[in-house]
Amino acid sequence: MTSTDQQPFLSVRDLKVHFSTEDGVVKAVDGLTFDLAKGKTLGIVGESGSGKSVTNLTILGLHDRDRTAIDGEILLDGKELLTASERELERLRGNKMSMIFQDALASLSPYHTIGKQIGETYRKHTGASKKEARERAIEMLKRVGIPQPDMRVDDYPHQFSGGMRQRAMIAMALVCDPELLIADEPTTALDVTVQAQIMDLLKDLQQEFGTAIIFITHDLGVIADIADDVLVMYGGRCVERGTKKEVLRAPQHPYTWGLLGSMPSLDGPVDVPLNPIPGAPPSLLNPPTGCRFHPRCTFTEKIEGGLCSTEQPLLKITDGRGAACHLTADQRREFFADYAATRSH
Repeated sequence: MTSTDQQPFLSVRDLKVHFSTEDGVVKAVDGLTFDLAKGKTLGIVGESGSGKSVTNLTILGLHDRDRTAIDGEILLDGKELLTASERELERLRGNKMSMIFQDALASLSPYHTIGKQIGETYRKHTGASKKEARERAIEMLKRVGIPQPDMRVDDYPHQFSGGMRQRAMIAMALVCDPELLIADEPTTALDVTVQAQIMDLLKDLQQEFGTAIIFITHDLGVIADIADDVLVMYGGRCVERGTKKEVLRAPQHPYTWGLLGSMPSLDGPVDVPLNPIPGAPPSLLNPPTGCRFHPRCTFTEKIEGGLCSTEQPLLKITDGRGAACHLTADQRREFFADYAATRSH
């Protein structure tokens, strides 16, 4: 997914994350591979429970090591994260890599001012004084568009609006100029105007600092606005990968077709009905055999020998593009053409 002249800043190889529970082992992520270069944004999209957030919490080392079995490789600028000690990860978190969480109100402490929470992160990683940390917090609040930052720095989270709290979270995540920023559905609870402002802010900051961004969402409209490359996850696995243009304009996997078909089109006829994906996401305690999407897929009868329910399709990547599906390339083109025709009439 990266160009040949640009080495990946983040490299994830065959990542498996399995949780032990009273009911059995949850295969939350089951063999995930991707790369991300500096200055680029990877959009990870999929329904709830597909493994998006677990993947990124694992990159940050935010998992219970006693109850989690993790296999594979995660390299951040050449540093292996899965074998790193907790002390090493603490040094990297907030400094080399950082995360913006979905619910800013739940992620911010109600007992401390916004300025203190931003400044605390800065002091921990730089050894700055309280005065320097306060000045840095004011600078970051100004950078993310908070009005009167020298006054608002002393406000508490409940005194900020939802959009302003999310901006404060971004300020906290970026206070140490991290090289990797993970944004976990940071615009989900915001109205569309604030959503657009937050995404413009992330793009501006990325351009300024050259940050690598992973943007997690279930909204393909958001992906169309911010991502360079797209990774579609289903049932803990990657089912499709490619550039934003490739995945959104010529998707190759029936699950991606379903995601696109369940979204309203702004440039098509207004009376085209939405086509939600039938069924429900699989249980990761007892996932389906073969292709994990096959119980919900309307194309399984096109594959002879019941292959979809017995054999896992391989994700074959060529020049950063590929999909894990038993349909042939010709079948995919034919069926997607039929799908596109129904969406345009």
